[in-house]
Amino acid sequence: MSNKVLMKGNEAIGEAAITAGCRHFFGYPITPQSELPAYLSKHMPKVGGVFLQAESEVAAINMVYGAAAAGARVLTSSSSPGISLKQEGISYLASSELPAVICNVMRAGPGLGTIQPAQADYFQAVKGGGHGDYHNIVLAPESVQEIIDHVRLGFDLSDKYLNPAMILLDGALGQMMEPVDFGDYKPELQEKPWAATGCKGRKMNAITSIHIDPRDMEAHNIKLQEKYSKIRESEQKCEEWMLEDAEIMVVAYGLCARICKSAIRVCREKGIKVGLFRLISLWPFPEKKLDKAIDKVKEVFVVELSAGQMIEDVKLVDNGRKPITFHGRMGGMTPSVEDISDRIELIHDRITQKVG
Repeated sequence: MSNKVLMKGNEAIGEAAITAGCRHFFGYPITPQSELPAYLSKHMPKVGGVFLQAESEVAAINMVYGAAAAGARVLTSSSSPGISLKQEGISYLASSELPAVICNVMRAGPGLGTIQPAQADYFQAVKGGGHGDYHNIVLAPESVQEIIDHVRLGFDLSDKYLNPAMILLDGALGQMMEPVDFGDYKPELQEKPWAATGCKGRKMNAITSIHIDPRDMEAHNIKLQEKYSKIRESEQKCEEWMLEDAEIMVVAYGLCARICKSAIRVCREKGIKVGLFRLISLWPFPEKKLDKAIDKVKEVFVVELSAGQMIEDVKLVDNGRKPITFHGRMGGMTPSVEDISDRIELIHDRITQKVG
């Protein structure tokens, strides 16, 4: 008997958070993620949790800071311009070494843009977004089932490293309905002796992001950078799909990766040796496996729902070894399977002519 249920991506985020032991949500509605707070407004109180629609995105992220400082598993969500408003608070979370999960269901921009899907928040997510030298852990699901898995993983990694984790998905995945299985998952909630929960006969815990003495601030930054090095070493995640004999490697993540898989199947039927390198962790960037994968192919083809952002990190790993071509759609437009397969065929024809 199947345990699968049909669920929309945004609602799956909420249910996954509940099953991961999250009992606090603070947010503000914005399309195309509004089904998430709507879902949690109904279901969080049923498990004794707190749902609060704040007066603004700025207020919401500071409520997240307070709940995280008290040791709670806490979630917030928004979409592109709303995430921009949360950036100061996210920087404070990173500096204070507080765990929290932030979901960005991306819409097209810049500005208010449109409610259609995009991937143009990559720079914002993986390069920090707010002020200062810091990183979020960033996970990019490609399906509603992976949304569930990544939300749970995001909470675990956030607690493990005392660092904000971001789940980055586009508006189409948030609105998509697919069968999912929540399984028999039980969260392993860690003790948080550092939390501000009252002294209780122990030395007072102090949580802050401010260090007035520049020597103290530098020492704190060095400590953070050492932590980021550990995350880079241990948490790079990717999927290598049909790359065993590939001459052309497509690099993509999220919704684009799903479209590319369909295009790769079409091309494989025509005898074209092409495969996919799918990023699962956007930060840390899966550079170790990408570096090895680039060595084995003749050309790299990057596909994004942007003018080209993730491609910059691909180029850094490639370091001029192999040709890189790019296909991007913007403004809420998505490529078709035919768009991608046609581009792959052109690359294949060029490679074949060079060999000939």
